[in-house]
Order: sequence, then C-alpha cells, then structure tokens
Amino acid sequence: MKGLTDQPSYIIELLEGGVTLEDVIDAHICEQALVEKSAFVVGDLGALMRQHLCWQSLVPHVQPYYPVKCNSSPAVIELLASLGLGFICANKAEMSLVLDHGVPPESIILSSVFKQLAHIKYAAKNNIQHLVCENEAELSKIARLHPNAKLLLQLTTEAHAAETSMTFGSSLKSCRHLLEAAKELGVEVVGVTFHIPSSCQDLQQAYTHALSDARCVFDMGVEVGFNMNILDIGGGFTGSEFQLKQVETAVRPLLDAYFPQLSGVQVLAQPGSFYVASAFSLAVNIMGKKVVTRHWDSLAQGENNEDTEFLYYMNEGVYGPFGRKLLGNSIPAPSVHKRALCAEEAMYASSLWGPSLDPLDQVVERCLLPELSVGDWLLFSNMGVCGLEDLSCLSTAPPLPIYYTVSTSDWYEMQEAGVTLGGAMKNFSFLPYSP
Repeated sequence: MKGLTDQPSYIIELLEGGVTLEDVIDAHICEQALVEKSAFVVGDLGALMRQHLCWQSLVPHVQPYYPVKCNSSPAVIELLASLGLGFICANKAEMSLVLDHGVPPESIILSSVFKQLAHIKYAAKNNIQHLVCENEAELSKIARLHPNAKLLLQLTTEAHAAETSMTFGSSLKSCRHLLEAAKELGVEVVGVTFHIPSSCQDLQQAYTHALSDARCVFDMGVEVGFNMNILDIGGGFTGSEFQLKQVETAVRPLLDAYFPQLSGVQVLAQPGSFYVASAFSLAVNIMGKKVVTRHWDSLAQGENNEDTEFLYYMNEGVYGPFGRKLLGNSIPAPSVHKRALCAEEAMYASSLWGPSLDPLDQVVERCLLPELSVGDWLLFSNMGVCGLEDLSCLSTAPPLPIYYTVSTSDWYEMQEAGVTLGGAMKNFSFLPYSP
C-alpha cells in the first residue's frame, strides 16, 4: 500500500497489487493492538465513485445535490465537488466548507427550515442565492437580509407527513400565499422542493401526489408572475441500486408528463445516503464483557432450562459514531474481525453497549454472535451516515481517525470520469505506506 496525501489532515491510501480493503482494516487493527485499541473508520473512495457512476447510469436526467449533513468528511466533499455535484447546506459552517473546496455559489442551496440571521447574511455575502423557504416568517427574514435570494418553496408531501408528527413544508394553499407575499416583497421564487422518505412503501403514489402538487405550484407561480425553473425531488435514496431503479420507474413518466425536457425545468435530487453509506466501515474494540444466565421453566414438569446471554461493551457508543440510534434508527449487527464462522460453532444471544454505562447507550439490542473475548474487534459496515461528526458536542473524546483508501483501478476510473489532479485535488502525491 502507498499513501496519497491530499491535505496534512488526512492521507488516502492507494491500494496496489491486489491489496484489499480488508487488508487495510487488518493493518490498522494491528497498529491499534500495540497502543490504545481505539476505534477507527475506513473509507473507500472507490465506493463513492461507483455510486456516482450508478447514479449517472440510472438517472442521468437528475442532477445530484449532496446534503453535507450526511457526511462532511473532507475527502468526501473534495471528491464529490470534483465530480461536479451541487451541495445542500444547512448552516454557515457547511456553506464555508464547500466554498473552501471550490464549489461555485450557484451550486449551493441553503436548505434549513429555520435559518439563523447570520447564516442568511453569510449566504448573501458569498453570493449563495438559492434558499429554501416554507413559511412567511422565513420569507420576511430573507427579504430583509438577502433581497437577491432565489427561493425554492418547500412543499409538504403525504409520505413525509405520515412519517413524522412535525409539520414539514407548505401546503398548496400556503404556497399560493407565499408566492403572493414574495411578489409583494420583491423576492424571486424559482422552484419547488419536496421530500419522499426512504421508508415510503408506495413510491408510485407518493411521487404522483408530490409531482402533481409541484406542477400546481409552478402554475401558481406563472399566474403570480414568476418564471420557475428548478424542481428538487429531495432525498430518500437508500444506496440500493434496486431502490433507485424503483424511484426512476415511478418518477420518469411523471416528469415527462408534468415537467418535460422542453419545459426548461432543471430537476435536482438529494442523494446523501446513496453516495456515502456503503463507503465507510467502523472498527470497534470489545473492552468489557458480562454474562447473564436467564432461567425459565419448561412445559415438561420439573424440567428447568437456562439461556446464556452475553453483554459486550465497546469503546464507542450512541454518543459517538452510533448517534443515529438516539434518533430511533436501528444499527445492523456487526461481523467479527478475523472470525470465519463454522456451522458447528455455538451462537449466543448478545447485546452491544457503548462505554458510558448509560441505559440509553445500547447500540444493538439483540443479535447472535459467537462467544467473544475482551480485546476482540467488531466491524460495522454501511457507516457512512451514522454520525461520524454528529453529536460530537456530547462527547469530550477526540474525533475518530478516518483512513481513506482507493484502489489503483478506482483511481484511474476517477481520472477518466473527470477527477483530475487540478484544483482541490492537485496536492495528491504518492508516499510510502507501512502497515
């Protein structure tokens, strides 16, 4: 393995000669075995590239805008910016980050529902004109602080309303009122955005309703005097090629009917998880173990049975990279590092906990694992959007180290796709790497 140095803050390890991602994980676990056995993350930039090619292949007519909140790791932002993605930013820090990577202001959308005054001023100062708006209070703030803004109205959808108890977006009636208010205030409205959650079971119905409503808002805009030309169909893309095909099947005929190419409407989407989820893996160490024996009575008279359950305590928990568990999301069971399971090996009910001893710090409630020992390593895949930066305010620990990798074949494919050594990528150079 060699290293590709991009910035002093991180190294991208170039994998040559058949070296795999598993070899990288092995090497860093060996390093940690000699020191503190700290958890770490491995990022495969080639996986991001493959997801990008998949997106271009299946939905070439939809321009991807990456939500920075999903994963703001510097290599991710740099690579996606180099590939020409737009960016969805929620605050000043995210806008500053993508601007620092050379993203043009016209490729940035400030999207948070309630924006701090300083963030609106920062957008105005840096010529970031596209802002999302869903209510009259936000409209008044934007009109006062950023009169040259170009607004996308946030439209509510039945699918999203069914998932959350919080009101999100504007109804058709409210959109009409916002359009008229924006006209009075002299603020331009250029488009509509909506969101269909990934948990939606009936994509066809959800997109039919959402795109029909969006068409109505565009028609209202024409009546009020706006020339609207941006449609953002939001996120909800899981990272699965199969699910993306389902969305394409649902959306394509509707776009042809409501927003045909000759209409001049630019169609955007927000594939966050789609790009980064599968690109990152997390390695954690078992630092504690507890055995619980549960007794129960059998239906057979006088027969007593017992189950053994293992509680394993890891060096990371919900106040670190598993933060999404606090938001109600489940964490899939991990694999055991360097453990080839055989059919004869006993499996035990197990639960996985973080290090805080807080009752909330349960990462995996129940899974089947062989009996493990203190010092063993567990590998969690698909950790690209599991809170590598989120909730850091709840922990005094330093951020986890992230080791970026790319194979030579993926690196050459990146270059062929337009990722060059110019601009933000120009400082890449090859350095020797010793596992």
